[in-house]
Amino acid sequence: MTDKTQRSVISTTKLVKVAILGAMAYLLLFIQIPLPFAPPFMKVDLGDVPALIGGFALGPVAGVAVEFIKCLLNLTKTTTAGVGELSNFIVGSIFIIVSSVIYRRNKTMRTAIIAMAVGLICMTAAATLSNAFVIFPLYGKIMGIPMSAFVEMTSGLNSFVTSYFTLMIAAVVPFNLCKGIIELSVTTILYKKVSPILKR
Repeated sequence: MTDKTQRSVISTTKLVKVAILGAMAYLLLFIQIPLPFAPPFMKVDLGDVPALIGGFALGPVAGVAVEFIKCLLNLTKTTTAGVGELSNFIVGSIFIIVSSVIYRRNKTMRTAIIAMAVGLICMTAAATLSNAFVIFPLYGKIMGIPMSAFVEMTSGLNSFVTSYFTLMIAAVVPFNLCKGIIELSVTTILYKKVSPILKR
């Protein structure tokens, strides 16, 4: 087998692995858990777990590709005119890129935990800023929902939410922290079992 043929086989194998992980990530979107302090349309899912695993095992580009496939497939059943998928892709990609880039420098369990912790902080910051200035305003404009309505639908669940600013600080921030902690916990449990298969 020539070097060119071998590279082609490796590339095709990697594409198949990314596609399978993307399909798995999409299926995990169907398992959604609401949090009692967050807006009702924000739910925790495990869709980023296959993308994180792919990022660690196959590299950051593969991880982002898994995230893209997941969000693209979810457009077929979107209820947010694509806004939710855009947010999911932006936030998830930041989580994956930061985590997998740090992990690739030193592939140890300690580095993996540090990488995911840093990724979690970056993801939460990105989610808060993107939701505050892009996602919520865009979703509200498309759906004809005033920003005050987001506050009202959350204030009944979370007494700390009294304004748009506190909605971001008291609901969006803890939501993304909880979501990220759950995802990185599941990734930590599954990675050692799944990574040998992906690295073949």
